[in-house]
Formats: sequence, structure tokens, C-alpha cells
Amino acid sequence: VQELLRNGVLEQSAKPQLFRQVAGDTERVNAQLEPLDLQVRVDDVRGLAYVAVAPGYQPDGEDGDEWTHPLVRRLRLTLEQSLLLAILRREFLQREQESGLGVPVRLAVDSLLAQLEIYLGSTGSDLQERKRLGALLESLRGHGVVSEVDAQESITLRPMMVHLANPQNLQTLLQHLRSVTAAHSAGTDAGTGLDEAKEGAP
Repeated sequence: VQELLRNGVLEQSAKPQLFRQVAGDTERVNAQLEPLDLQVRVDDVRGLAYVAVAPGYQPDGEDGDEWTHPLVRRLRLTLEQSLLLAILRREFLQREQESGLGVPVRLAVDSLLAQLEIYLGSTGSDLQERKRLGALLESLRGHGVVSEVDAQESITLRPMMVHLANPQNLQTLLQHLRSVTAAHSAGTDAGTGLDEAKEGAP
């Protein structure tokens, strides 16, 4: 429980013994987390345990969309970060289908440049696009979904991204893209980008 509260997530590949303890006795772990309005969720398939706010948690005077919790940081991503996360999730799930569950998923940074350009457009400068992608990856690394870029210019995709970029959050992103497209489509053919986003969404 201390490890879960310290890091928020526990990966079987990194700490197999602790993961087995949590996965094997989630009822006792949840009993200890219950006074904090938290619970543990276990993804046995991917070897992942993580802390989540208990269902129904809502401090007095706050609506459900704006809750705050003293021990949990509410994740707020920019549109660019959200788009990259959706791309990474698609890559992660595709590699899982090809290689099997539990196999580490590594991805060359260069392979993301063209995909990101589809959604964000080209800056006209390879250096600027690399810097933009590097900054986005670094921001997502802080949320535990990717590793830092290694000497081979590759990253490791972490299984937590599947839960962070879940279907509900992706639907919210798609709705936001629709509203952005509608706002910029005053008599012009501005729907093209949205169509691409629909086709490319995981």
C-alpha cells in the first residue's frame, strides 16, 4: 500500500513480488485505502496495479467534473498531448496484438513525426517538429505513460496508457475535435482534419 501511494502505479515487470501481493489480496488493500477514498485497480493481463479515486467520490460543494482529491493529481492534457497519447495508445495496442501481451513495447521516435504531422500540421522545419515532439513526449513521461528517449532515439510505451487513454477519454477528445472543427468551418472545407482524426483514433 505504501508503494502504491508513493508512486500511484505498480508494474509487475519492475516489482513482481509486490505486484503479486497486491493482485492476490486486493480486498485487503482496498480496505486500507477506503478511508482515503481510494481503491486499487489491477490489470492482470498487463501486469499493472494502480490507484484510482473511489467511485462516487465528490467533495462537498464540487461537481463531478471538477473534483479534487488531496492525494490524487487531476490530469489535464493539452490538445497536442491528448492527440499524441491517442496515437501512442493505438501503437501500443497494435504491438500487443502482433507480439502478445506483456511484451515490452518500444517505438522509434522518428516513426511518430509523420503521424503527429497529420493532426497538427507541418511547421516547415524538421528541427522544430522534432523539438515539438520531444517536448510532448517529455510531458507525457511525467504522467508515467512513456519512458525517456534512449540513446537509440526510442521510447518504451508503458501499459498505464491504456487506462489513461480509455474509450471514455478518447470520446471526450473526439467531441472536442468536432467542436474545434465546427468553429473553424465557417463556409470552408474544414472537416478534413476531423475525418482524419476519426479514422486514426484507436
